[in-house]
Amino acid sequence: MIFDMRQHHRNEGSKPMMSEEKLQSALRDLAQSAPPKLGAFALWLLDHWNDIAFNSIRGLAQKAGVDANLVTRTSRELGYEGYDALRADVQRLLQRGGATYGDRARALRNLPDADIFTQVLAASGDNLQRLSSPGLLETANDCIAPLLAARRIYSVGVRSCYSIAHYLSYVGGMAFDNFVPAPAAPGAILDQVSQSTPEDIVVAITYEHYSAEVVRACQIARDCGARVLALTDAQTSPIALGAWKVICLPMSGPQLMPSLNSAFLTVELILAAMAARSEGAADRVARFEERIARFGGYTAQ
Repeated sequence: MIFDMRQHHRNEGSKPMMSEEKLQSALRDLAQSAPPKLGAFALWLLDHWNDIAFNSIRGLAQKAGVDANLVTRTSRELGYEGYDALRADVQRLLQRGGATYGDRARALRNLPDADIFTQVLAASGDNLQRLSSPGLLETANDCIAPLLAARRIYSVGVRSCYSIAHYLSYVGGMAFDNFVPAPAAPGAILDQVSQSTPEDIVVAITYEHYSAEVVRACQIARDCGARVLALTDAQTSPIALGAWKVICLPMSGPQLMPSLNSAFLTVELILAAMAARSEGAADRVARFEERIARFGGYTAQ
């Protein structure tokens, strides 16, 4: 299973992460010894383990029919600073269990349509809320001036992440002259990235299961002295190691694959900030638009 909140919650000032056995044992203890409401909720959590990973605090409370304060209280009774830390552990434990995309698809079979829609929408809202955290936005903001000054910007992503890389390079190429089209043909990633220099930035996008082509591209970029901007799911991602900047994407949810909504929005944030600081971006976009319209690329209204 792939999640964005696999980071060690010692960063939040709470205790070290538990094993699945210890965490479930702690829930069983609560179910037997805690006051009735708390005990009943602990028992419910044991029977709805995956819901912890896939829901916000409000979503989980609504699904369990309890108050959100009880969710927080239970998390603290388990030794966590709050629900986010508990959820991070459960997500990590599910990921460590080796669940596949097929497992995600099979899990959806047990959910009524209304629950699927509710969970997907709730998870998406939670991802976007976490995307707006000051630390993540600060990291993105720190990338803008170097991207504007870079000789070349390469975008690398394959399979589901190719859509992100293509969007970045296509829209970036409309507004700026330093974006290189995202490679699609076999071997093109190596052809491009092997030409990178210390004046260049390689924007790489992948998540677990990490694409071997993207991991290799980042190694080549580092060998060439280029800076790597990693858009990925965790600081422990192989493309985060040795990267110039790392943006950890919130990607949780019960979808067939980890949600890419935050990846698209991150790219849009970066491109918008670059355009806002560029004197020539608007003129370049206008000229692009005029060319496409002139040669029939747009359907007349």
